[in-house]
Amino acid sequence: MSASLNAAVATATAAVDPACAEPLAVLGRDVTVPLVTGGEVTYAALDYAASAPALQRVWDDVAAYAPYYGSVHRGAGYLSQLSTDLFEQSRVTVAEFLDCRPTDQVVFTRSTTDSLNLLAAVLPADCQVFVFETEHHASLLPWADARVTYLNAPRTPAEAVATLERALADRDPYGPALVCVTGASNVTGELWPVKELAAAAHAHGARIVLDAAQLAPHHPVSVQELDVDWVAFSGHKLYAPFGSGVLAGRADWLQEAEPYLAGGGASRKVARREDGGVDVEWHTTAARHEAGSPNVIGVYSIASACKALTEAGFENLVARERHLIAKVREGLAEVPAVRILSLFGDDAPRVGVISFVVDGWNSSHFAAALSAEYGIGVRDGLFCAHPLVRTLLGSEPQAQGECGAPEAAPGERSLNAIRVSFGAGTPDEHVERFVRAVKELVADGAKWQYRTEEGRCVPAV
Repeated sequence: MSASLNAAVATATAAVDPACAEPLAVLGRDVTVPLVTGGEVTYAALDYAASAPALQRVWDDVAAYAPYYGSVHRGAGYLSQLSTDLFEQSRVTVAEFLDCRPTDQVVFTRSTTDSLNLLAAVLPADCQVFVFETEHHASLLPWADARVTYLNAPRTPAEAVATLERALADRDPYGPALVCVTGASNVTGELWPVKELAAAAHAHGARIVLDAAQLAPHHPVSVQELDVDWVAFSGHKLYAPFGSGVLAGRADWLQEAEPYLAGGGASRKVARREDGGVDVEWHTTAARHEAGSPNVIGVYSIASACKALTEAGFENLVARERHLIAKVREGLAEVPAVRILSLFGDDAPRVGVISFVVDGWNSSHFAAALSAEYGIGVRDGLFCAHPLVRTLLGSEPQAQGECGAPEAAPGERSLNAIRVSFGAGTPDEHVERFVRAVKELVADGAKWQYRTEEGRCVPAV
């Protein structure tokens, strides 16, 4: 865990009484859902790691802007000019939120996945990429056209740094290199030693990109303090609706590469040649990789979320989340049949993401019962981090229970886990209901019958 994240956690713990802190207002907080056992209950959204609910503040900001929507960078009319100013000011807001360097560029994309694929597309020729097998697929898979070294899962933060240092020491020292690392695991929630990994990368002449999809909604992210070269994250995990993301960082590789997409907006000047071809002069700003009409509302929603989290104070948010994490972990620890998945151990600092398995239950069956009988939404499966979850589950047998998990590949057992995740908008009642439901399901079993439908458990009707 980096020094800056340590400091944030320590400050939060000392300065805030989490029992007195209120969750931030989010959309859907009053939605009720039916239970198969009868009646309705307020929905407990505990799948923040997949998509966090939009902050009410963000939705209100977007609704206020919507009547003034106009095309950006292309219109002389008032609404176009207003929208252009809002779009570019959103870029400034995001840069401030990330504490970018003055020379950094903020490129708007569709998601973290899109951001990392963009970076992969602009890598210099013969670039070597180093990535841990523990990464989300968004940061594990985009590097197929580069020389990739996959690093084994470490079991301590120190081992992660040592593993990277050994790999970098053995690389070709004369070519470009990139390290890709997550800030917080989407499976275990554990914080990674980003600053130390960045120092190791730079000591060996490599650059580093931080996948902050799970980190940015929970902790402050400072590009300068962590000393990373790029950072990527998604709006939909940062309490912003719509499909937008961010790639922020050093401009040189971005400026020197061909545009990610060719088209209007990326081109500064286009002219026909006498031989019938076309000459193109591309922008050197962030617009170089933002061809087409951008998602103005999505971009504005990210900027609004950045402002809302900053104004709420990460000290308050971190402290309250630690309070919720303790409630869940202490409650699950009282159930012997539950095993929480972890790389770095019980004492590792983490965000509000916890994955576990339950003896005697297939995870798909357990998650289905949480939803149908308690109105609790969690995630089950391999969480788009298949190598990591398989490493954490190892060769332990999993009972198939009443419902089977999705079909395994030939020769493989069907492995999956349950993930509960929460954040700034989660009330205490949701995690308390979740812990109570886990205890009841383990002790008494499901109240309803379930069947397998297209590989998933669903209530039998």
